[in-house]
Amino acid sequence: MRLSAVLRIVAIVFTLLATWLFAHTYFKGTGKTISLRGFLGSSSKTTEKHPRNKCDNSKKCPKDFFAFQISSGAANVVGPSICFEDKVLMSGVKNNIGRGLNIALVDGVTGILKKYQYFDMFSGDINTLLKFLKEIPKSTLVLVASFDDPGTKLNPEARKLLTELGSTHAQNIGFRDSWVFLGAKDIKDKSPFEEYLKNKPDQNKYDGWPEALKIEGCVPRKVA
Repeated sequence: MRLSAVLRIVAIVFTLLATWLFAHTYFKGTGKTISLRGFLGSSSKTTEKHPRNKCDNSKKCPKDFFAFQISSGAANVVGPSICFEDKVLMSGVKNNIGRGLNIALVDGVTGILKKYQYFDMFSGDINTLLKFLKEIPKSTLVLVASFDDPGTKLNPEARKLLTELGSTHAQNIGFRDSWVFLGAKDIKDKSPFEEYLKNKPDQNKYDGWPEALKIEGCVPRKVA
């Protein structure tokens, strides 16, 4: 072996030992321990990755449950979004939302999207909304998200129909309120999936509008 090669090996060993000594001395003073392997980036530890849940929800839904997430609009700037079983049904990106009430109908047995539509409750789209609500078939999940103004043109009949879908707050929705809701056509009680925030000028997060709302969860699949 040539002398130059021997000198290279000695230099490498010396450098490694010096590095280890430096690290050992430094981290000993700070109360930490470190190995030469760890200092050189050869740690055997692996970063644990948590699986992503449907609709980016915080919890995984059990078998025979559908995952959903509904967000209302933020003021009149950021539109609402409706996600069901990891599929975005309505959103600004899909360009199928509008001012007022955004409603998606999903088959409660199969989880398949049946229909979606938005209704302008400021300028007056009440007759179209009434027809839409009356024609919802049984075993249908109803997902609703407000945007800007969901309540100005809501009349008693529309409020009654929304209440029959399981809403607790349909009777109170007014000008620029925030509202998100998941109900069903043949529900026998009030839905547990609903959030409502009144437009209060002295408490609003935005100038003229309350903050946006979001609900997420797992809704049981209906037995056929």
